[in-house]
Amino acid sequence: MNSQVYHYKFYPEVALEDVEDSLMLSALAAECMHGRSLIRLDAKFRLDLKKRSCVIDAGTEVGRNIAKIFTGFITRQFGEEAFKVERTLAREPREEPRQPMEAAV
Repeated sequence: MNSQVYHYKFYPEVALEDVEDSLMLSALAAECMHGRSLIRLDAKFRLDLKKRSCVIDAGTEVGRNIAKIFTGFITRQFGEEAFKVERTLAREPREEPRQPMEAAV
């Protein structure tokens, strides 16, 4: 089964601590819409500080909403030219277990 995934890449002038805050706020906003249980079950994302990248699994309505909110936040905060985003297909299931909220350092 394939799932949509959004890959974000941030340019050097972007403060990744602020990106992490925006990602967590996006998950919180989605939790307000969908409830804690669905966030726990359906939200999959990862911020990699070393690679200056973020991945959001948009294979569920929860994931798509997190991606929409996150894109809106970071566009407003940093501008449209501060990052790139691509939609790709990922194969499921994942080999490694993933936590609903995770930040790689």
